[in-house]
Amino acid sequence: MPVAEQVRHATEVSAAASVTEQELPAADPRDGFVETEPAGQPAAKSGVTEIRSADSEIEKLRSEHDTLLDRLARLQAEFDNYRKRAAKESADFRDYAVADAARTILPVIDSFGLAIRNADAHPEDFRKGVELIYKQMQDVLQKLNVQRVPAQGEPFDPRVHEAIEMVESDAVPDHHVLEELQAGYRIKDRLLRPAMVRVAKKIG
Repeated sequence: MPVAEQVRHATEVSAAASVTEQELPAADPRDGFVETEPAGQPAAKSGVTEIRSADSEIEKLRSEHDTLLDRLARLQAEFDNYRKRAAKESADFRDYAVADAARTILPVIDSFGLAIRNADAHPEDFRKGVELIYKQMQDVLQKLNVQRVPAQGEPFDPRVHEAIEMVESDAVPDHHVLEELQAGYRIKDRLLRPAMVRVAKKIG
């Protein structure tokens, strides 16, 4: 058979097979046959879906990552500003606290200056002047909430008393303050300095 005839015959056979395939009825599941997609297509569709899903998840994570970084940067900036502001307020508080204390002491300084200028006055008058200055200083301490630590005749308390010496005496009960050598002071519950004392112990 000539080559041209062979080509024409093969073309007719292929066309007939295509028509026959298109005209075949659908498989009946009751006969045990199930139509399926051509091999390879479902896997390809599934792979594309998974890739798209993974890309979407990556974009979502990148967006969340950028958002968190932005929030962290803003929080760091806010904390730095707060730290600087707190340091400035603390410094201002110390400065103004010292200024207030100094302002209350100035009248006492003025009184000392006046007493020195009149040091040649009568000794009794000079003594009265010093006593007034002492009273003035006690008033200043009271305004500053500085309180004297009770000592003379009080039970010895190592939290507020510093014992210099133990002395046998019956002038006060055992382990009580016999004599105050230097006054102690505190502000509310904070001890500024302990009172230096002599403590009595029972004779014999």
